[in-house]
Amino acid sequence: MKFVVRAQHIVSLGGYIVERNFPYRNLILVNKSEEPIKVEIPVFSEEWIDEHRQLGLEVIPVDEDDNFLNLYRKAKADLDKFLGN
Repeated sequence: MKFVVRAQHIVSLGGYIVERNFPYRNLILVNKSEEPIKVEIPVFSEEWIDEHRQLGLEVIPVDEDDNFLNLYRKAKADLDKFLGN
């Protein structure tokens, strides 16, 4: 299945991670480009991260000990700064 990350937007993929042995509880995707980018979901492996970084997405893994909200807010602030907002 495919999911589209709109141009210059940020999304969380926590609900699309299905592998029990996956080392992260969530992934934050940031699309800074002016084009939408299609991503494969659900996420099954760590190789997914590298494959989607090559597409131009910023992929931020969220560990069990990480504060998701802080990471999301930081990524959103970085995106806003990039866009000049």
